[in-house]
Amino acid sequence: MRAVGRSQRGAAILMAMLTVVLVATLASSMMWQQWRGVELESAQRTRVQSAWILTGALDWARLILREDAREGGSDHLAEPWAVPLASARLSTFLAAERGQAVVADDTDPEQEAFLAGHIDDLQARLNVTNLIDNGKLHEPSVAIWGNLFKQLNLPQAELDRMTQQLLLAGSALVSGKVDPLAPLWPASVVDLAWLGLSDRTVQALAPFVTLLPVRTPVNLNTAPVEVLAACVDGLTLAQARQLAQSRAAKPIGTLMDALLVVANPEVKFDAAEHSVASRFFSVTGQLRVGQTTLQERSALQRDGLDVKVLSRTREVVAAEGAPLQ
Repeated sequence: MRAVGRSQRGAAILMAMLTVVLVATLASSMMWQQWRGVELESAQRTRVQSAWILTGALDWARLILREDAREGGSDHLAEPWAVPLASARLSTFLAAERGQAVVADDTDPEQEAFLAGHIDDLQARLNVTNLIDNGKLHEPSVAIWGNLFKQLNLPQAELDRMTQQLLLAGSALVSGKVDPLAPLWPASVVDLAWLGLSDRTVQALAPFVTLLPVRTPVNLNTAPVEVLAACVDGLTLAQARQLAQSRAAKPIGTLMDALLVVANPEVKFDAAEHSVASRFFSVTGQLRVGQTTLQERSALQRDGLDVKVLSRTREVVAAEGAPLQ
């Protein structure tokens, strides 16, 4: 009888332990589900709020470009649109808008939001679209790209391969008979890798080239030295640096002003290839919350006071600024 009693008590204790384990497991599962739901809701709310903030930043950039157009004149790097917005706490903007003094608060550092951004002139770069004119290679533009390839020590064979692929795509687009086996017209500079450029070449070209919907001249006020030397026939690298130093002190108002600065009779400026004003700009906005940074790039076209958005891309970047894989 004693053995039976001890056996029953042991079974009861085991059953109680199993019950406790089951209850604890169910409770932890419920808590995890609740925590997961809260985190998902918080992430969705942060994502939506971030998108609205970046949209607001884009509208702010459009307003700046519109006001610049209202002022008229040339576009240069001393204008308000060219001044980058350094990373600043978002609460600073809100306090300034309300006319309040910025005071320290007890906001969780992991939840603080910082906004940064800048506007770039896309006509400071060589335009891929310039390489094709009515379904044919535009030889002056091909020569300009060849100059840039030489300056950057890039293989000429890759440029030849890219222009031939673009020629096939451009001919198909003009004729309206797109061959499914023919290369597609690139949607961005990154897509140039599809047309025969190596990843190394695409990365080297990225700061100096762009892809715009129409043919565009290079803005002499904003183009880097490498682009200046490439796009102006007869202009040496030293003269390009001289031109860049001169425009920093006094922006170029007309192409004739540029000729006076260069003071080289062999240098010729062509209104079809060179300008002192721009229509296309790029806006980059970054919103950092905690360790996560959301970056948005937008291409804008300005015609008079009308500033429209051509494209928008958004990505999450790592803390050091490199895109997350």
